[in-house]
Amino acid sequence: MARVVTINRPDVVALIEKAADQITGGNKTELVATAVRRLLSETARSGSLFGAHPGSVRIKRGVDLTKPILEDETDAETGREIDR
Repeated sequence: MARVVTINRPDVVALIEKAADQITGGNKTELVATAVRRLLSETARSGSLFGAHPGSVRIKRGVDLTKPILEDETDAETGREIDR
């Protein structure tokens, strides 16, 4: 397992240094570790993807599974032709 990660892009280095100064008092290692932990926790799954049991799938806050995905009527529903 890697023990050192080298980032050479000046824009990324500047962004990390700025955030480290504001958030961790200049500790770049802790800033990156905190960011990675947060990303992993936001994308984590719990249990089966298809959820055979209540609570086996976690949905991110703000996601409404009952809300229609498409707000507009589709052309097939209206009978309109698509102009090409």
